[in-house]
Amino acid sequence: MTVALPVESAASIAGTQPRTQRSLARPLQLASDYAALTKPRIIVLLEITAAAAMVMAARGWPGAGRMAAVLAGGALAAGGANALNMWFDRDIDSTMRRTCARPIPSGRIPAGHALVFGVSLGVSAFAVLAWGANVLAAGLALTALLFYVGVYTMYLKRSSMQNIVIGGAAGAVPPLVGWAAVTGSLDLTALFLFAVVFYWTPPHFWALALVMRNDYQRAGVPMLPVVRSGQHTRTAIVLYTVVTVLVTLLAYSAGSFGQLYLVGAVLLDGIFVAAAVAALRDASTRAALRLFHFSLVYLALLFAVMAADRVVGAV
Repeated sequence: MTVALPVESAASIAGTQPRTQRSLARPLQLASDYAALTKPRIIVLLEITAAAAMVMAARGWPGAGRMAAVLAGGALAAGGANALNMWFDRDIDSTMRRTCARPIPSGRIPAGHALVFGVSLGVSAFAVLAWGANVLAAGLALTALLFYVGVYTMYLKRSSMQNIVIGGAAGAVPPLVGWAAVTGSLDLTALFLFAVVFYWTPPHFWALALVMRNDYQRAGVPMLPVVRSGQHTRTAIVLYTVVTVLVTLLAYSAGSFGQLYLVGAVLLDGIFVAAAVAALRDASTRAALRLFHFSLVYLALLFAVMAADRVVGAV
């Protein structure tokens, strides 16, 4: 004779946990969810470009206080923009496999709370940058936030396959913020930094979009691989990669950087182009992911080489 054993419910199991453990788990989960709204992994690369631009502008260490203010203010501005992006895109996120578990579509954070959180971060970012750096740096960061939310998120993302081409301007502003924080102005070299990130963004993002094509198609988002073929997207990736390379070389030709930069840029540019061409020839997800991941390393190392060149050139 078989005896059926009762199955414990999740509630009864939870009830056996120590009360202090349960009381700590809830606020920790909530803090984790609010942190997730800021997309911290995306912020890291933005911070690298801003910090490197500060070193370039100062031709050395710009000072701990100013660096801390720019990194904190930049993180707040980017985090606020990302939180507002998640608030507005909660309907899209709920339909995509990659994003359906995010805090808002999953119901862990109410949409209204996320909205207030994002706005609060943006206001705090302006205050921190204006106090710790200058009003120009603060204004640039706020402009990037408003552009990312108002132009890219609320309009371009849902209406044009050129969404990331134009919207990528927001992600190219952090180097301008870093430069302005040190010098109080912008010059040709700062504009080159902006241009490098601006033209780098489409091949970087389209490589990921190739992998996530079905998700974007399901959500009705007109990313390039959804509107056009995968082959068309890969060809566009190669073209924009070449343009990025030309901009990096133009920055040397204009005298913004020296020989150390030229050697590093040529090496990195060569690998970047090779990875883009490999993705054009190989339509696999693996090749697209390899390009996506290298593009992150490429930009971080390129800005590191730029910073090193400016410091060495000042000695």
